[in-house]
Formats: sequence, C-alpha cells, structure tokens
Amino acid sequence: MPLYLNTNKSFENYRELVNEEYFVDKSSMIEILNKMICTKSKYICVTRPRRFGKSTAIDMIGAYYSKAVNSTEIFNTLNISKTANYEKHLNKYNVISINFNKLPDNIESYDEYIGLIQKTLIDDIKSMYPKLEFKSYFTISDMLFTTNDRFIFIFDEWDYIFSNNLFTENQNNFLEFLRNILKDQPYVALAYMTGVLPIKKYSSGSALNMFDEYTFLKDRRFGRYFGFTEEEVKKLCNKNGKMNFRELQSWYNGYFTANGIKVYNPRSVVKALQNNYCESYWTNTGAMEEVTEYLKYDMLEVRDDVIEMVSGEEIDITIDEEFRAGQGTPKNKEQVYSAMIVLGFLAYHDGYLKIPNMELMKEFEKALRDKSFGYVSEIIENSKRMLKATVEGDAETVELILHDIHNSEIPILQYNDENSLSCVLTLAYLSARDTYRVEREEKTGKGYADFTFHPRRKNDIPFIVELKKDELPEVAIKQIREKEYVEKFNRENEGKKILAVAICYDSKEKEHSCKIEKI
Repeated sequence: MPLYLNTNKSFENYRELVNEEYFVDKSSMIEILNKMICTKSKYICVTRPRRFGKSTAIDMIGAYYSKAVNSTEIFNTLNISKTANYEKHLNKYNVISINFNKLPDNIESYDEYIGLIQKTLIDDIKSMYPKLEFKSYFTISDMLFTTNDRFIFIFDEWDYIFSNNLFTENQNNFLEFLRNILKDQPYVALAYMTGVLPIKKYSSGSALNMFDEYTFLKDRRFGRYFGFTEEEVKKLCNKNGKMNFRELQSWYNGYFTANGIKVYNPRSVVKALQNNYCESYWTNTGAMEEVTEYLKYDMLEVRDDVIEMVSGEEIDITIDEEFRAGQGTPKNKEQVYSAMIVLGFLAYHDGYLKIPNMELMKEFEKALRDKSFGYVSEIIENSKRMLKATVEGDAETVELILHDIHNSEIPILQYNDENSLSCVLTLAYLSARDTYRVEREEKTGKGYADFTFHPRRKNDIPFIVELKKDELPEVAIKQIREKEYVEKFNRENEGKKILAVAICYDSKEKEHSCKIEKI
C-alpha cells in the first residue's frame, strides 16, 4: 500500500473531522486553490503557529483533490460545492502527500532521513505505474515526468528539521531536494506546503523562491481559513448553549490576520466547548521553554516590554523581518519578537505587539515565575498574598506589598507615569486571574472603573480598584460611589456586597495608601 502517493489517509481524517460536533467549514479555501492550479501561482507555502488548523487544511485539500477516493458525499454538503469549478477538480488528481515529521525514532543522519523519504516515494511511483519502465539512473523528478501525469504535492511540516534543529549541516541539501522535485517541473499542478517557520533564505536567494509565502504577518489571501473567526466562534457558542462567548473571547481572542480579521486558536476553542470550561489548553511547552530562554538573554528592553504586556499594555514597534527556518538564535529585540510571533506567543497588528489573550498570558506568567527573573518572580509569587489581603480588607498589607514593588530595581515599576502604577497593580494582582475575570477601564455605571474583578466562583467577593495619584483614598471611594461603579456588579451578583478598593500614591512622600470598604 502506498504511503505518499494517492493514499486515503487525508480522506479518512477529514471525514472524521466533518463529523465532529464543533466542525467549522473552511472549504471555501479550495476555491482559491482551484484558480491557482497549473498557473505561475501554483507554489503555495502557508505558515502558522501550531494548533491553527494547518493539518486540518492539509487533510481537506488531500480529500478533495485525490483521485484515489470519492469524497463527493463529504464536499457536496460544504461551501465549496456552491462554486463554479467545484466538480471540475473534485477527485481528479494524483496527490503526493508527505508529512516530514513522520519518521522512525532511530533515524540518526540526514542521509537516512532523506533516503527513507526518497525510497518510499520511488516505491510508490513504481507501484502506481507498474507498466512503465524506469531507468536505474532516473531521479524522482525523471520518474514523475515519465508518467505523463500531473500531480498535486502536499507537504506538511516542511520545516521539521529546522524547527527541531536536526541535521543542521545538511539543511540546505533538504531545500535542494524539494527544489529538484518541484521547481519548473511540468508535472506539478499544485504544490501546497505548510509549517510553522517561513522558508529559509540563504546566499543571494532561496532554493524555493518559486513559492509565494503566506505567513501570519503578511497573508492577505488565506488568513481567515486558519483559526476561527469571531463570527464562527459565536455560532459555536450558540450551538453549545452553555458557554459564554465573552469568556471564550477573553481566553482565546487576540490574534489578527494581515487584513485585520480577528482569529481564534481553533484547538483551544473546541476543547473549551467540549469541556464547557475555559482554561489554558496550550500544549506546546517546548516552544514556551524556548521563549523563556529568549527572556533570559536579559535584553532589558525585552524583559520590560514583556512585563508591560503582562499588565495588558501594547508595545509600539515595527517588525519588518520574519523569523525564518534555520535562522538560529535571535540576535536583537526585533528578532526575539518576530520569533515569538511566528510561534504564536505574541500577536502583532498595525504596528502594535501584545500578548493575545488569557491563555497565553498564563504561559507568560509561568515563564516569569522562573527564579532567574529575580524580583519579578517574587512579585508574581506574592500576588496570592495581595489578593488575600484585599478580600479580607487588610489595607495595611496591601500598602506594604505595593511599597515593596515600587522599591524594586525594575525601571517600569518605578512610576514614571500613570501607566506604571497600573502595571504595578496588574502584577500585584496577577494570581487573581485564576479565579477572577479582570477588566481594565471597564464601562460601568456613570464612568470607567480602573480595575474590576469579576469572580468566576460563586463564593468569591467582587471588587473594584480605583487608582489615584496625589489624592486621598476617600476621594477614590467617593468616586466609586458617586459614579455608581457597583451597579453592574449588583446585576451580576444578585445584590451581594462588593468591595470598593482605593489605592493612592503620594509622589512627594513616595508612599502608598489604601482604603477598603464594602458597598
């Protein structure tokens, strides 16, 4: 049975997916691909972070084009069936589908790695064309040309050896292997390649420069097909009937396509809907450990930026170059951020960089708890004490904790502006995010409260924090009362008591004061 050429694996995988309760129809993407078949635009490389539906698209494309299966029953029910060229291309092509990470564990050299791929593909071609005579000196491209057929190539995880730092001395040879099979070959009807990392550039160009690249930062054609759009997530929430869209939004929203469309990480959304519970379903721990190492380089601006982003702020920065396969360790701040965007840990849109959502915020919190981050890790560890003191009305302990943070040697926490005070508060209450939905500048009553803490558990008390500089705490408490900030909480919490927390900073005395009242 062939492993690469005209298999039914994609068909079986996609049929299972279509039967899933929270399936989202992305088949309209095929209409774009149909227009690219047998044109100069037939070389396509789509790169996205893990868990954004790349392999799902691979299975969909393989199931649609492969002549080895009859997928009419599946696609007749999907959006692609409404397009003009639907039947013209359905199950009409030989499909060569290779996942470059599917190799035995005992592979120790590049020659073994590429040799196994070559042998398998040669065996498949011979098996599929038993009547053709293939000369012993034929290359794979010679054999494919001899068939007189056209093929669609689908390569998943093309960047596997780059992202796993394998066979570094032979990585350019791998690019040449792909080039020899694909470039300027008349038998190529379409070449669709996907992975996490954009294509490696070397020397004056790239061995794969015939590919049009569609990356997270620059894809204006396929963007909406990788990740769930906000409209799609709302429909899934309605179908579920139990999950609150706003909660899903806070946990998994935050990414944008190059066109500005909001997209959600599909795997986490589906897991939350299946479990009726939002939490971090991030599983790419290896990559997060790599990000932690980036932060440990101690480029102080990077660490300060991350602290600011953890507090909910955006960083104004221009990222022009994308981190690519084989690039090695990032050498400056822009390269660090570019790598983190490519891996999906940061979102970048319209010149602003941020931590996209609650799920990723949790991963950064874990990273900053590392002892190598010194006082930042202490602040995060002490944030449970800050929450406990607040809900118990212990204003003195709140003042002491804030005083200690302000006296740290971290520049951004030393109150150069009002944003720094908010940053301190965010870090001081970081652990509250485990049990509260925390909003900044939320519209409530007759104004906007600085911080609102909405409990996720029924027995926890909600509270509002109002910040003031060079004012008395009584002024802040008065503002909370007069602007009726508690009204929204009263509706949400059936008239339960709510804490009004005033935190003030005296810039002359360099002291904090706190007052906590029940309303």
